[in-house]
Amino acid sequence: MNLADVMTALERKGSATVKRIFLRHGAKEPFFGVKVGDMKPLAKQLKGRQELALELYATGNSDAQYLAGMIADGRLMTKAQLELWARTASWDMISGTTVPWVAAEHPDGPALALKWIAATREQTARAGWSTLGALAATRPDEELPLQEFSRLLKGLPRELPKASDGVRYTMNNFIIACGTYLAPLGDQAIATARALGRVQVDMGETGCKVPDAESYIFKARRGAAIAPKRKTVRC
Repeated sequence: MNLADVMTALERKGSATVKRIFLRHGAKEPFFGVKVGDMKPLAKQLKGRQELALELYATGNSDAQYLAGMIADGRLMTKAQLELWARTASWDMISGTTVPWVAAEHPDGPALALKWIAATREQTARAGWSTLGALAATRPDEELPLQEFSRLLKGLPRELPKASDGVRYTMNNFIIACGTYLAPLGDQAIATARALGRVQVDMGETGCKVPDAESYIFKARRGAAIAPKRKTVRC
């Protein structure tokens, strides 16, 4: 299948109902409104088609960009390509999934994420925080800049309340990831969550809720001192 074939397949899988739901969650045109479950058979067929993944993302179509993240190998991407994806992600389904999926696989993922969280553009900052969370969930502790992670946790009680709604949401998820997967920082993450209390985010006309970080961490650990690392954060 070439790019045109894939775009035709995505369009056929599109749903007006799903499109309305995505619009309520902040999706930006163009997109068809394809359910993630309906995309998975296509992703399985196209897995590893790296050039096609780049072409799909370049269309600017959100469905195509999500599929790009499902089939791309972040280790094979250049820093420039990752920067472009983070800089052009138009809404949180892309900045919070597609970009961190690939960035967390790249050797320079930690450095890029730490750069992105300082961006004034909300979606780029969200991509940065989501990538940090993905790294915590998948990368061995000894390969992570734990001092930087600790510094960020220490500053969140001061910085999170000043951030935009979308960035606050991803900051909260970062706390959860640290508390769930990082043995050296688990206690600090819980202390940060307690200092912040329940994070308030305007979720708009959606049924989404902001998880309480402390309780979510303990739930995710399932009674263990720390949760085992995941192979991937792709879903």
